[in-house]
Amino acid sequence: MNYRHAFHAGNHADVLKHLVLARVLAHLCLKDKPFRALDAFAGLGFYDLEADEARRTGEWHEGWGRLAEPFPEPVEALLAPYRAAVEATRERYGPSVYPGSPAVIREFLRPSDRGVFVELHPEDAAVLKERYNSDSRTKVLQLDGWTAVNAQIPPPERRGLVLIDPPYEVPGEVERLGAHLLKAVAKWPTGIFLAWYPIKDAASIDRLAAELDARLPRPALRLDLLIARPDDPTRLSGSGLVVVNPPWRLAEEALVFLPALAGRLAQGGYGGFRCDPLADQTSS
Repeated sequence: MNYRHAFHAGNHADVLKHLVLARVLAHLCLKDKPFRALDAFAGLGFYDLEADEARRTGEWHEGWGRLAEPFPEPVEALLAPYRAAVEATRERYGPSVYPGSPAVIREFLRPSDRGVFVELHPEDAAVLKERYNSDSRTKVLQLDGWTAVNAQIPPPERRGLVLIDPPYEVPGEVERLGAHLLKAVAKWPTGIFLAWYPIKDAASIDRLAAELDARLPRPALRLDLLIARPDDPTRLSGSGLVVVNPPWRLAEEALVFLPALAGRLAQGGYGGFRCDPLADQTSS
C-alpha cells in the first residue's frame, strides 16, 4: 500500500513492460473479434514527469529519456505502437505525461473492446476512477489485484490479456506470482498473461522460470532486460516478463528489440537480455 509508481514512471522497467504490452495489444487488434484487457495493479493510469516525484528520482531519464534518438528501422517498426501510445496520451493530458499501463491499454481499445483497471490503494483508485470511468470502454475496480486475477477471468469476450505487475514490497511475491499465474492459466487456458518481475535476486527469477517451465500447460516466453550486472541483490539490475500464450512472432520480435534496448539502456557499460521459451509444447 506504500508503493508509489510516480517515483519510477518511465524508467527502464516501464520501457520493457509497456513495449511488450503494446506489441501484444497490437497483435490482438489484428483480428476483428473484441478483447478484454485486465490490468491487475493499475496505479494512477498516467504520470507527470515534471512532477516532484519524478524529478526527485529522475529515473525516466535513464529509461524513456534514452529513447529520444531513433533506433534503426527494424527496431523502430516494432516500437511504433508503444511510441504512438505515449504520444496519444500526451495529446490528451499534456507533453510531460508518461502513460502507465492503463493509458497504454486505452489507446488500443476499439469500440467493442474493454479495459478493466484494478487498484487497491484508495487514493489511487479514486484518481483512476476519475480518469477512466467516464469512458464506456473502461471500468475501474478498487480491489486487491491478486483477487482480481482470479475473479475477473475468463472474460465474456474470451479473447484478451491479463497484466500482473505487483509492487513486490512483500517478501515472497515472486513465488506468489508463480502460484497465481499457474492457477489463472488453468482457469483461462487461452488467455494471454503478462507477468512482470524486477530482477534483483536473479536466483529467485531462475527458480520461477524453472517452475513455470515444468508446470505451465501452455507455451510461454521469458523476456529479460538487464541494464546492470545481476550480481548485486540490493540493486535493481533489470526486469522481465513471462508471457503466457505469446502472440505469433513475439519471440522473433523480441530478438530484435531486446538487444537494441540492452545496448541503449545499459548502465555502467553492461547490458544484457534473455528470450527463452518456457513450457515448449512442440517437444511433446
